[in-house]
Amino acid sequence: MEILGGPFYSVAGAGESHGPAVTTIVMGCPPGQYIRRSDVQAFLDRRRPGGNKHGTPRNEKDKVLFLAGLYQDDHDKLLGGSTLSATVDGGTFNTEGFEEGFTTGEPIAAIVLSTSKKSGDYTQFTGPTGEVRPGHTDLVKFHKSAGYVDVRGGGRSSYRATITDVIGGSIARILLQEKFGTVLVSSISQVGPLKAKISLADRFNQSPTPRISRELIDTTLTELDAAEIPSIDADFASEAGELIKETRKRGDSLGAAVEVVAVNVPPLLGDPLYQSLKVRLMGALGGLNAVQSCEVGAGFDVVERLGSQNNDPIRSSGYTSNTHGGLLGGVTTGMPLVMRVGFKPTSTINIAQQSVRKNLDEIDFELEKGRHDPCVGVRAGVTLESRVAIELLNAALSHQAGKLTSDLSKLF
Repeated sequence: MEILGGPFYSVAGAGESHGPAVTTIVMGCPPGQYIRRSDVQAFLDRRRPGGNKHGTPRNEKDKVLFLAGLYQDDHDKLLGGSTLSATVDGGTFNTEGFEEGFTTGEPIAAIVLSTSKKSGDYTQFTGPTGEVRPGHTDLVKFHKSAGYVDVRGGGRSSYRATITDVIGGSIARILLQEKFGTVLVSSISQVGPLKAKISLADRFNQSPTPRISRELIDTTLTELDAAEIPSIDADFASEAGELIKETRKRGDSLGAAVEVVAVNVPPLLGDPLYQSLKVRLMGALGGLNAVQSCEVGAGFDVVERLGSQNNDPIRSSGYTSNTHGGLLGGVTTGMPLVMRVGFKPTSTINIAQQSVRKNLDEIDFELEKGRHDPCVGVRAGVTLESRVAIELLNAALSHQAGKLTSDLSKLF
């Protein structure tokens, strides 16, 4: 069962890369939160193929339509934008989607139609004699499904499935920002051998108080928007952009590291041990397509330190440093929540490689057709932010569910 988050706030999705659409169900969203379709669309625009010149040449518009879970008495605002049309058995049926409204506490349903498909590009992977791309899921998915797998675009294993993550995460981050002032930001910190000299974590950790100002957040977001690729180190972003361009021309691909930081996180979220927020975050981030590593706080650097060097001093006003990355014992401390995620090079490349057919006949594999990211980390940031937001909102609801009050159980 594919569910992200839970049990208090969770997201479920369905849809293959070249199927008709990707559908999303968001469960556990508290009632009364005002949601605008345009706000969610802004995050989807960061994720969509074709949204960055260094990503895949596939250009999906990826417009979201909300079909359930929102309401307001002003029906002109509620229904004032989206139209869904379908032709079935010779008849055409139209309905209106929700444009903006309050969450009702019921499941929220959304759909994103797939409109840029070249399914013929994947005929070389079809059937038991279909070829296998090294590093991809072609072989394991074929045998796991007993041969009944959709090979087009990677099927359900496609990065396209992360549309669901971004929709669910967008709603979560809207709630988190309104209730706590929590904001999620990401920055590419490495592409291949190139490393950024400016750290997103260092910038926020140098704030004189754990509470990060809106001015610093907005300045950082402006720098990210202006860069060649989403990084706060403009010089690195420019150099990395050129490296990605040259690597694409050679038919090869690159790995990348992405910092993701949540600021103004409320303290005391999460639990120790088996439901540790660290466990859940590392699972959510580490389980994303192409991710090979996930670090919290200072990450692997702590191995070389002494305890006297690594422990964060504490005063009555809070922690004076943030080696722990905002988590201790799986519980948030109120300091910036800092994570770093490593992506492998995109598996699908245009260079000849040793491989097999799905029946295990050995071949020299060469890609015939396709449109692929030379560096998937370029547009991964918003998905990482979304997965963190889902886990944070679930942890916040869990924390507050542990406090019984009769005030919420009065009818008359």
